[in-house]
Amino acid sequence: MAYKPQFKVKATYMRGGTSKGTFFNIEDLPKEALEDSKKRDKLLQRIVGSPDIYKKQMDGMGGASSSTSKAILVGKSDVPNHDVDYYFCQVAIDKDFVDMSGNCGNLSSAVGPFAIKEGLVDNVPQNGVCCVRIWQANIKKTILCYVTMENGMVKEMGDYEIDGVAFPAEEIKLEFVEPVDPSEELFPTGNLVDDLEVEGVGTFKATMITAGIPTVFVNADEIGYKGTELQGDINSDTKALEKFEKIRIAGALKMGLISDAKEALTKQHTPKIAFVSPAQDFTTSSGKELKADEMDLHVRALSMQQLHHAMMGTASVAIGVAACIPGTLVNLASGGGEKNTVTFGHPSGTIKVGATLSQKDGKYIVEKASMSRSARIIMDGNVYVPAGTMD
Repeated sequence: MAYKPQFKVKATYMRGGTSKGTFFNIEDLPKEALEDSKKRDKLLQRIVGSPDIYKKQMDGMGGASSSTSKAILVGKSDVPNHDVDYYFCQVAIDKDFVDMSGNCGNLSSAVGPFAIKEGLVDNVPQNGVCCVRIWQANIKKTILCYVTMENGMVKEMGDYEIDGVAFPAEEIKLEFVEPVDPSEELFPTGNLVDDLEVEGVGTFKATMITAGIPTVFVNADEIGYKGTELQGDINSDTKALEKFEKIRIAGALKMGLISDAKEALTKQHTPKIAFVSPAQDFTTSSGKELKADEMDLHVRALSMQQLHHAMMGTASVAIGVAACIPGTLVNLASGGGEKNTVTFGHPSGTIKVGATLSQKDGKYIVEKASMSRSARIIMDGNVYVPAGTMD
């Protein structure tokens, strides 16, 4: 058989919030990938370095964590009043599948700068703030990404700091417009709090919400935790991870996201499972001491069956919305009552999130949720792909 050389695909590697991923202008993907979703998934998997039985992604762009095993597709949008379409692909590390059932809120902050760089946004100002109108195609929602421009270029460097990212950068504000359509159920079970029965584990109080990304919240003390745990406390405990996955599957079934437990194997990106606790002193993963009065509550969340090193952006939206609705477990952990913003503790520090809500016929309507992130281009060029990848 004649040797076939590798082929090149134009790509940009970016950090957005506390995540990293490989970004592609949809127009730059090979024709076969555009015409066949299975070939597209094979291409993205090989680029990221999956599936990898060693869970290292040594032969690809991924960083062997749920925060870095990501591919992002961006193209000009045909949706009225939007600049670009954004497809988020969560690539499983050691398993053979690509999950496109949800969004990455952190990387949403990088979509705006990438779209501007690629010339996909019209009427970009030389100086000032450019609002990039993003259509999140996975979940069919609008995201407004506010990018600072300086002398015709995206301003990346600044003094805005994010816990979980070592270096400061320019702040990028995000607004998730109607993260839950008024016609959809914010609480799929119809309750702010349910008794969630988990076979072989127990029954727990749970708030199940669809804002940002479907998320199952439980109380830390009910599952044997303080709520100030770091990654090492959870990710090194196989039995704990198995328990969290059982809770996640039970929640997915109760929310109607899957029809049977087996389906959860190919839908690991959603729902998220998180546990909450009241504000308390704790030491972050970097060794920084934080006091209880610097936050409203603690939240720890798992992504792709691993405790996240900070907090997923989409889960942050879910936290912000749930915290602003009196009676949810998130709201109660933050002290209860009416709110429009909260600051929550996570393994790397704190994040402030907010939501604007209204009520109609006794039902909560989420007008928008907001948070700030930052983003930066790390690498721009070509990624090499072995021949036969899409065969």
